[in-house]
Amino acid sequence: MARYRNRRLSEELLREISGIIRQMKDPRLSLVSVLAVQVDNELERAKVFVSHLSQDGQDETITALKKAAGYIRSELAKRLNTRTVPELVFVDDHSIEAGFRITEMLDAYERERVGNVEAQKPTEE
Repeated sequence: MARYRNRRLSEELLREISGIIRQMKDPRLSLVSVLAVQVDNELERAKVFVSHLSQDGQDETITALKKAAGYIRSELAKRLNTRTVPELVFVDDHSIEAGFRITEMLDAYERERVGNVEAQKPTEE
């Protein structure tokens, strides 16, 4: 039962936090994606995993989100039907970047493999 409630609250927080960030006027938050939310078992703390599309502004984004955490939490209190709202901890998630790097490595490997196969084919004269 607790896992179901935890998962449901995480999904609702993900949806609501994404909406609140989209409505904020801070230019540092314009390219932010909320990827996941993990709520602890006591429902007191929520880790919010975010990604910034440009690598330049990642540190600024996390700083802006930490400063806006109180505002986001107060907006959540208005929107959620819960007794308390968990404390928000914003974490920079690099999984998208890692996925791109892995894809690039696989593409390079495939190009190299195809190149080696082409080089080994006997030429017909």
